[in-house]
Amino acid sequence: MTIPKVIFLDAVGTLFGVKGSVGEVYQTLAQQAGVQASAHELDKAFYRSFAVANAMAFPGVPDVEIPHQEYLWWLAIAKDTFQRAGVFQEFSDFEVFFEGLYQHFATAAPWMVYQDTVNSLKRWQRKGISLGIISNFDSRIYAVLDALNLKQYFQTITISTEAGAAKPDALIFKTALQKHDCNPQDAWHVGDSRKDDIKGAQSAGLRGIWLKRPSQNQIQSPIVA
Repeated sequence: MTIPKVIFLDAVGTLFGVKGSVGEVYQTLAQQAGVQASAHELDKAFYRSFAVANAMAFPGVPDVEIPHQEYLWWLAIAKDTFQRAGVFQEFSDFEVFFEGLYQHFATAAPWMVYQDTVNSLKRWQRKGISLGIISNFDSRIYAVLDALNLKQYFQTITISTEAGAAKPDALIFKTALQKHDCNPQDAWHVGDSRKDDIKGAQSAGLRGIWLKRPSQNQIQSPIVA
C-alpha cells in the first residue's frame, strides 16, 4: 500500500469523543442550574436538533465575527434541545446557563481521547507523514486539542466555520490540501461519518477511510499506514 503524503482526520468521534453522552453532560450541568431532565431524552433531543440544523459554516462572514456566529449557532441548538426535552421553561435565565455549557465544551472535562489515537498519530509521524484535522467543529477545537494534549501532532487544522464550508462539501477538503501543497491522490482522510468524511473526501479526490467505532467506550483497531 502506498504511504500517503498527508493523513487528515476528523476530530469528534475519530480522535476523541464525549464522555458518556451529550445528554448526560447536559443533564449534569442542568442539574447544577436547578433543572431536572432525563439524560436519555436530552440525548435524543440533541441529535434531532443537530440533524435539522444548517451546516455550521459562515461563508463571507469576516473572521472577527466568526466566534460570535458559532456561539449563536450552538445557542440555537441548545435551546431547541431543551425545548424538545420539555424543560426549557424551567430555566430562570437560559442564556446564562448556556454560557457555562458552551465554555465547558471548550475544556478537557467532557471529552475522552480514544485509546488508539496517540499511538496511531505517533506511528504516522515516525513514517514521515504529515497530519491535519478536517472538522465541522468550531474554533473551540484549538483549546480542546491543547487541553487533550493532541494539538502537537498536527501541522494544520481546518474547520468548517473558518473554511466557509462544512463536510461533505469538497471545498473544505480542498482548503486543507492547499495548506499542505498536496495533491488529492496523495492524501487520506479518516473519519467516522460515511457521508461527511468518506463521501466528502472522495468527492474531493482523497482516499476516504471509514473508522467505525462500535461505541464511545469501545475502541476500533487503528488504521495503519
